[in-house]
Amino acid sequence: MQPSSWMNADLHCHSCVSDGTLTPEALAQRAKERGVELWALTDHDEIGGQQRAQEAALALGLAYLTGTEISVSFCGQTVHIVGLGFDADNAALAHGLAATRGGRRERALEMAEGLAQAGIHGSFEGALKYVGNPELISRTHFARYLVETGVCADTSEVFRRFLTEGKPGFVPHRWASLRDAVRWIDDAGGLAVIAHPARYRFTANEEHALFSEFKAHGGRGVEVVTGSHSAAEALRYAEVAQEYGLAASRGSDFHSPDESHTDLGALPELPSQLTPVWELLKNRIQQPR
Repeated sequence: MQPSSWMNADLHCHSCVSDGTLTPEALAQRAKERGVELWALTDHDEIGGQQRAQEAALALGLAYLTGTEISVSFCGQTVHIVGLGFDADNAALAHGLAATRGGRRERALEMAEGLAQAGIHGSFEGALKYVGNPELISRTHFARYLVETGVCADTSEVFRRFLTEGKPGFVPHRWASLRDAVRWIDDAGGLAVIAHPARYRFTANEEHALFSEFKAHGGRGVEVVTGSHSAAEALRYAEVAQEYGLAASRGSDFHSPDESHTDLGALPELPSQLTPVWELLKNRIQQPR
């Protein structure tokens, strides 16, 4: 299969190696069954599932790109940068991701303390039950525990009531810099993409700064079509992609069959006027034999 301007590519999803619920192998199977033609596993600040994902995908006849999603601090917010098509054995990338993961446990203990002050006890131990990789304990794992114990009806309610800024369980974390994240990806031979840009609550000037600095550091793509974007937001970021000369990416941001709004393979097409990121990564795509 040669990449074309239109294909059912899903280049953003998560396994149990970070905060998803399915194994890399189960995700590959799900992607294949739902018509995905090009797939990438993009676990948070982690590449430990890459070999499993690639082997499973290729065995199913599914083309594969390496992936990760790096947490970045920018203008007081957490921004996510997806890396695609990099060398998963690159030592500098692995070291940078390990440094970014550092501190999650301490942050999680602070979150549990805040929840305890709000009358919710045992949340750290409860969250750990949902963690495939203890280095990557996150708000999502706390949210699953609070749903399990009946504190909230669903994970959206947990985030709204307890885990966003100003709520009892929110603890900020200092992530990688934008410059470092893009450099790690670029130096490993990959392509950096701004994930789900409509989710950030930046002013117009802050968003301009994000895209300008990202491009200046060597960033080359933006997610236009993603599980959390409305049709109007996809059109808006199609225009942004053209304004900044960025390629367009497409990914469901799938985490779980029970939690995700958009399933693997179920996204609308990219706007036809854009250059898909996979056109720039033709030589990095792993093809089934």
